[in-house]
Amino acid sequence: MPHYVSHFTSFDGTDLAYSVREARDGSAGPPLVCLAGGPGRDAAYLGDLGGLDAHHTLIIPDSRGTGASPTAADPGAYAFPSLAQDLEALRAHLDVPRFALLAHDAACATAQAYAASHGQHLSHLVLVTPGSRLQGELPDDAEQIFESRATEDWWKDAYVAVHMLATATDMAEVRSLLLRAAPLAYGRWDTPQRTHAATEGDQLNPVPRAGFWQGVDEPSRLALLAALREVECPTLVVTGDRDGVTGMRAGEVVAESFPNATLRPLHGVGHYPWVDEPEMFGPVVEEFLAGTR
Repeated sequence: MPHYVSHFTSFDGTDLAYSVREARDGSAGPPLVCLAGGPGRDAAYLGDLGGLDAHHTLIIPDSRGTGASPTAADPGAYAFPSLAQDLEALRAHLDVPRFALLAHDAACATAQAYAASHGQHLSHLVLVTPGSRLQGELPDDAEQIFESRATEDWWKDAYVAVHMLATATDMAEVRSLLLRAAPLAYGRWDTPQRTHAATEGDQLNPVPRAGFWQGVDEPSRLALLAALREVECPTLVVTGDRDGVTGMRAGEVVAESFPNATLRPLHGVGHYPWVDEPEMFGPVVEEFLAGTR
């Protein structure tokens, strides 16, 4: 089925891009909007999310400064609450009263900001391997997961790269270190995982990444969390027991923020479940989306 790029005008007049992957079964209906994480990473890494385009039209926006969307003149436009406003502008452009939203990694913060302010427009919310910085907690189980894999061939080099990333500033060096550290994000380090990881550094824009968490004060954060308690749509939180990036506890904390959340830990899965186990990830999401709207 067709895969093409279109555009919409956001709340501040900026022209932003989004990709459309039409459902392979030719079905119509509410789209599944998919947000890329990073933050500041080109959405190309999402691919078809392990075949979710079989029965759903995937709408994948390029956030500001990534993909075909322009950089922002105002650094505040990269902050996740502003990106949530871009998402509402996209919904209005698509002319859908309600839609299902899937977010990965840091984009789960954008999705939560959207749910807090526009939850009435969501039929379902899927949060894939989220962090819990928005909740004010930084669990250490990701580090424990990483250390538990010390016998694997890639581990020593990844360990060195992770610690060098903390002080690296040159983007060429950062890209090289990200590739060396990449195995910790996957359930295993085979050909599909190596292929998926190969372009990570090239897809990362450091400017949107730096602005993503800016401009959100403590009262605003607490107000957002309070609003999540009123979100009525069903919420699915997916974690992986081999996720050396955000771990599993962060997903548990995020799920606890919603009144109608289901937590699904997946075995043998890292930070990219659709890469490690598409045959497991896809049916879990499909079954959830097939539930009552």
